[in-house]
Amino acid sequence: MVEHSGPDRPAPSNDDKDADRRPDTQTDQDVQGGSGGESTLTVLIAGGANAAIGVLKLVAGLLTGSSAMLAEAAHSVADTTTEGLLLAALRRSARRPDRRHPFGYGKERFFWALIAAVSIFVSGGVFAIYEGISTILGESAEQTLVWVAYGVLGISFLLEGTSWLQSVRQIRGEAATDETTFFRWLRATDDPTVKTVFFEDSAALIGLVLAFGGVGLHQLTGSGIWDGIASLLIGVLLAGVAYILGRTNKGLLIGRQADLRLVTALRRAMEDRREVEAVVDLLTMQLGTDSVLLCARLDFDDALGAADVERACVEIDAELRERYTDLAEIFLEPVPRTDPVMRGRVLDRYGRTLAPDT
Repeated sequence: MVEHSGPDRPAPSNDDKDADRRPDTQTDQDVQGGSGGESTLTVLIAGGANAAIGVLKLVAGLLTGSSAMLAEAAHSVADTTTEGLLLAALRRSARRPDRRHPFGYGKERFFWALIAAVSIFVSGGVFAIYEGISTILGESAEQTLVWVAYGVLGISFLLEGTSWLQSVRQIRGEAATDETTFFRWLRATDDPTVKTVFFEDSAALIGLVLAFGGVGLHQLTGSGIWDGIASLLIGVLLAGVAYILGRTNKGLLIGRQADLRLVTALRRAMEDRREVEAVVDLLTMQLGTDSVLLCARLDFDDALGAADVERACVEIDAELRERYTDLAEIFLEPVPRTDPVMRGRVLDRYGRTLAPDT
């Protein structure tokens, strides 16, 4: 396999790649995740809001005796822990490749985001479910200083809403850059940080509504069971969010294919080269946010000599890197499309061959 990482030109640094990232043509717009700076801002806003809210909820829960408020305090603790893990993910994933990790540290962002999802479930969901069940099955506690709970819930909603709006603003901007819809970008993104903040803030706003309902119904009926039900629902909500985020990051850690639009554009770009008769095999993998590995097996024109094939590989490498800035590493291998072993591998993987029959 011939690998062209650019011996004639130095590999760009992370800063250089971020500076060069820009929309090209519609065909050339691969999935451009949020910049590290904006993702960091989104995480910092969410972390600051959750830390302040957590203290308020804890005080309110202790003063009012509301299990829903205590569940929400645990929710905020989980969210604050999550933001700390996401900040670690942003910092550690930005490290440059080295000898032990030649493909870089991009997947650290996926790992820490997965740990954050586990944190949401363990430190938030489990406690909230336990508190809810204990309140439902136990004796009804007297509710005191209800106005404190209402005040804290109102302030929390404003702070959480600010953090949520920042994540929505970033997602809308990234979706517009990629010329796709809000939810389609959210499903396909390779940036788990902003996705995690969006889901946890959305869950936080829903949790606040549930807590408000639990406190209000407890006040109206005098029964603490409503408080317990609200706490239980908050726990189930957190468990659901943790599952969604965990499944997403599991796929990225295992090694997910790059965005299908990018894969299609790469295949067409190589097929359009006059030296290439067919793209026999095309493999991509997300090495990190905005970092893609490309491996392609190409059937070159038989009339080309060895030097011509080498020159073509260098030119294809340079062209692809210029047009698709998410490409971190490119490996090109000349192979005959009629080779039965190669065609068998592709058939086993995709159910069909990429190269046309001849």
